[in-house]
Amino acid sequence: MGSSTEAQAPETAPGPQLSPNQLIIFTPAAVGKVISFAQTSPEAEGKQLRLYVQGGGCSGFEYGFKFDERKEGDYVLPQGHGEESIEVLVDPFSLPFLQSCTIDYYEDFAGSGFKVSNPNATGTCGCGHSFST
Repeated sequence: MGSSTEAQAPETAPGPQLSPNQLIIFTPAAVGKVISFAQTSPEAEGKQLRLYVQGGGCSGFEYGFKFDERKEGDYVLPQGHGEESIEVLVDPFSLPFLQSCTIDYYEDFAGSGFKVSNPNATGTCGCGHSFST
């Protein structure tokens, strides 16, 4: 038995596997707005959208969105289809708080922004940017 002389590409560690109940859904409006932000924000170049939860806000936790580089252990969640698609990064701490969430983007006479519909939240504040579990 001879040994192969072909060089093999280094293997990258696969990201954590998601079960169907851990999925996060971005509506087409939300995907479109993320793409728009990515195309017009210099700080987004070469980065992906990160959705995260952090302590704070009126109700105990608050949602965060930022363009960031992938870190070890991140979940990578493809959203959208074809040219209208993005990859969303979620860290292992945030994922349990965000399981089964739907993220939408709205524009109305009162303003605009991302709206998170979170079935895991037991309470939310009036501003809609924080929640409790």
